[in-house]
Amino acid sequence: MKEIPVELITSTVENLCIKACTVLGDDWWEATNKALAQEESPLARDLIKLLQENARLAVETNEAICQDTGVAVVFLELGQDVRITGGSLYAAINEGVRRGYTKGYLRKSVVGDPLIRKNTGDNTPAIIHTEIVDGENLKITVAPKGVGSENMSGIKMLKPADGEEGIIKYVVDMVEAAGANPCPPVVIGVGIGGNLEQAGLIAKKALLRPLGQRHPLPHAAALEEKILERVNATGIGPQGLGGRITALDVHVELYPTHIGGLPVAVNFQCHAARHAEAIL
Repeated sequence: MKEIPVELITSTVENLCIKACTVLGDDWWEATNKALAQEESPLARDLIKLLQENARLAVETNEAICQDTGVAVVFLELGQDVRITGGSLYAAINEGVRRGYTKGYLRKSVVGDPLIRKNTGDNTPAIIHTEIVDGENLKITVAPKGVGSENMSGIKMLKPADGEEGIIKYVVDMVEAAGANPCPPVVIGVGIGGNLEQAGLIAKKALLRPLGQRHPLPHAAALEEKILERVNATGIGPQGLGGRITALDVHVELYPTHIGGLPVAVNFQCHAARHAEAIL
């Protein structure tokens, strides 16, 4: 059995919080370069170039890509042959968030009570999702989630008879209602199946997939392409100022569901598809 000390987990989360908020992956650069090649509007092209320049400066200065450094959403894949030593796993993660957001000068946006709304002062607690998997590793993914995109997200309990067209219509309706608010060009996670909470969770997990990577199931991959085409046909464009590229990509995730249900969740991510991961 592999032992992982909590201090290693804390230091890893600390570094991932800073990295996720300051460095975008190679897939993002490939996606935005592809968007530049497809975009016809001069204004939209200029906006995409500005987003790229902002991303370059964030790396050069080690400063946040966006002032909204979000809620720290942490996904864990915990091997069943792992033993956490020296303390509590969740406490270690929250300590890592506390250190990372302080050390990285990242905006602390979390309020401790949604009604009283007093800031916790350190961006904790994180939102933690844990999956028990085979093996003796711990995979940690930190995905800072800003509220501009999160506020535009939603879920609808469709009927099975609504089918694929009903799913596409719901996503496109959500995009049109969101407009410029989620800072397009967006990444769209679509969770289909499960129940109320499961659909929302897999929609958020869909945002972690590398841009340009299609779902392994052919029918789900085809649905991603159909939704992306319909979304980009809205003409909302970068920052809502018009153009061909409203979304950089659409990622669909599926989960078994009830015979009478077709839950569909839509989770937007702004143009800055922020996440960083490490395996211990």
